[in-house]
Amino acid sequence: MDQVDQADRTDAADAAVRAGLRMAPVAGEAMVEQWRHVHNVVVPPAAMTPAEARERVGRYRLVNAYLGDVLVGCSTVRPPEGAEAVATVIARVLPAFRRRGFGTALYEDGLAEARTLGARTVEAVILAANEDGVRFAEARGFVEVERYALDGESDLWLTMRRESCAG
Repeated sequence: MDQVDQADRTDAADAAVRAGLRMAPVAGEAMVEQWRHVHNVVVPPAAMTPAEARERVGRYRLVNAYLGDVLVGCSTVRPPEGAEAVATVIARVLPAFRRRGFGTALYEDGLAEARTLGARTVEAVILAANEDGVRFAEARGFVEVERYALDGESDLWLTMRRESCAG
């Protein structure tokens, strides 16, 4: 990744914040439901129940993103695991709010959290049909390392990896 690309991404995230993007850690039932809403819109084959979303609050760092008071996206950071210290960072933006820097801001916030937790490598899990999500990850240096379907399902998922947690 060259420095011009990195600067463009950071500029997009900075512009999103200047436009009024506010990110807040998920706390309380209303925010869990908002996080679940974004998750279920972006990845309908993996739609979660309220109980499944609440369970994730205890295991992962969940964040909602708002433009003023309007929910625009969410993120998930799974802590690093294994000898390679692999963390998972997932940024989700509702379709009507894409291409405005919100995903970049969510991703950069999640990546910073992953680094704080000691991650050396970062992965993202993306529904293969989510072409915007795949392009977003590839533009940030992620490469596909696994393609799979869950037992009994036909939807394809990608595990994409970026070997460095640096910027």
